[in-house]
Amino acid sequence: MTNIFKGRSFLAEKDFSAAEFEWLIDFSAHLKDLKKRNIPHRYLEGKNIALLFEKTSTRTRAAFTVAAVDLGAHPEYLGANDIQLGKKESTEDTAKVLGRMFDGIEFRGFSQDMVEDLATFSGVPVWNGLTDAWHPTQMLADFLTIKEEFGSLAGLTLVYCGDGRNNVANSLLVTGALLGVNVHIFSPKELFPEQSVLDLAQSFAAASGANILLTEDADQAVKGADVLYTDVWVSMGEEDKFQERISLLKNYQVNMELIKKADNDKLIFLHCLPAFHDTHTVYGKDVAEKFGIKEMEVTDEVFRSKYARHFEQAENRMHTIKAVMAVTLGDPFVPRV
Repeated sequence: MTNIFKGRSFLAEKDFSAAEFEWLIDFSAHLKDLKKRNIPHRYLEGKNIALLFEKTSTRTRAAFTVAAVDLGAHPEYLGANDIQLGKKESTEDTAKVLGRMFDGIEFRGFSQDMVEDLATFSGVPVWNGLTDAWHPTQMLADFLTIKEEFGSLAGLTLVYCGDGRNNVANSLLVTGALLGVNVHIFSPKELFPEQSVLDLAQSFAAASGANILLTEDADQAVKGADVLYTDVWVSMGEEDKFQERISLLKNYQVNMELIKKADNDKLIFLHCLPAFHDTHTVYGKDVAEKFGIKEMEVTDEVFRSKYARHFEQAENRMHTIKAVMAVTLGDPFVPRV
């Protein structure tokens, strides 16, 4: 049977059907089980993978590296100082060179256009490890974690709290709508998602039956919530905006008061990490000294609570990335989706 994923790139959630996306989630769970039972699954034996990182990373780099090795491939890391993307060499030229040397390319950086160009000109599968617009590999990990907890996805309600127009919020809105998960964006109006993203999500929601809500009201936001999700208030490259974001987002912090408003003991908390929940980092200490707050998007109490699933979520980055690489570059059995 033909592998419908073979040769495709993984650039944005909108490029896949709901059935395809959920199949990838389930295949990730299968690979996770094989890993736990020490059963080899070397679908990419002898392949070479380029890992292009304009932006620094812990989970994405670790996940792609371990996933590639588990699959039998060799990952080669190329950081911002190793590549000349768009600086001394055009993305097109770089893509054509790398595509002749590598079997697949991961890209983590700023521009969605750049990852799209890599896919267009390299001739090999390209995987988006994060851009300013979308974070599709994160979404697979997020919704695998949710499905592991609840058994199914359709009809659940996920509430994103904080900066509603960043890449994670965009991706949660679109992916939730695609999969039939209700998505509430709890955010100040100044940081609501762009209309184009909302329109895309609404088009998917019309087919899946998902409900979308944008609100500044905490009670309205968390009513019926199964998942509370947050991200850092200041994204990479916006470090000069701490004061502005703290002022805007201080009322959108995930704390126990917000969790209690949801009135759901089965609720889980997710965070794509890193999280500013204490002062045990340089950033945390700096913010505490300058702005007088020791916790930002999530309190330490919630971060360490029974509701927290962010470390399971972080582990699932590796299993889901492995699934994407295996089916787009390898030849595992893929039934009709």
